[in-house]
Amino acid sequence: MTRTQLIEQIKLKRSFLCIGLDTDIEKIPACLMDVEDPVFEFNKRIVEATADLCVAYKPNIAFYESRGVQGWRSLQRTYEILPQNCLSIADAKRGDIGNTADMYAKAFFSKEASGMEFDAITIAPYMGEDSISPFLKYQDKWSIVLALTSNKGSLDFQLLADSGDKKLFEHIIEKVNNWGDENHVMYVVGATRGQYFKEIRQLAPRHFLLVPGVGAQGGSLQEVCEFGMNEECGLLVNATRSVIYASNGEDFAEKAREEAQRLQLEMEHELLKAGVIA
Repeated sequence: MTRTQLIEQIKLKRSFLCIGLDTDIEKIPACLMDVEDPVFEFNKRIVEATADLCVAYKPNIAFYESRGVQGWRSLQRTYEILPQNCLSIADAKRGDIGNTADMYAKAFFSKEASGMEFDAITIAPYMGEDSISPFLKYQDKWSIVLALTSNKGSLDFQLLADSGDKKLFEHIIEKVNNWGDENHVMYVVGATRGQYFKEIRQLAPRHFLLVPGVGAQGGSLQEVCEFGMNEECGLLVNATRSVIYASNGEDFAEKAREEAQRLQLEMEHELLKAGVIA
């Protein structure tokens, strides 16, 4: 999915919602446990219930890797049913170098090699340019680089400043801007870091930002939009637990849709307020 296509979907659906598929077999409804592949069946029903309300899906790869061969099978089956009009993001947070990074890129971007061809992947930039450049070789894909995350531990490194008071996350954005443009690079910025969105927009005015932390983690959608939205929207706001675990009963898909629709309506209001849509 290109930048233009993503913006078109945001305007068409009046939404910039990304739904995380962090599917934990211990949390999915008991009514699914007798089917052959409970994780896939759960994902399938969530996607069917929400596809018209969101513009992206983001499976968290750890939840599939942890289940070995069966988990990878569930992931591949999930990939196959993700709608073509939604950005597909492999939330893998890979961060190695050289041939290893090449293989990670092939695993998630090459259908011929792995059976999966996601639109985007999350990347940890700690090891520098050669941990990111193998992913940028795929011209029609997105690299989503961790910049300023929403977890408590992000304070350990990401806000450290040099003698000129420039923080580590600012160095990261400035460097990565030189390696890939806004058509191929996004940044992860946590919703709980709302006070820094102004600074980030000065460094990356046109890049899309993938924003976790709204909902269960307490981030404010309104604050994110006030300081992070640009003239094309420029945001993908992720919600996971509040949507996919809205109910643990047989009505889980219906309740997921209700929560996704609530978020979509809030997002529509913000898009109208910003003049992105009319």
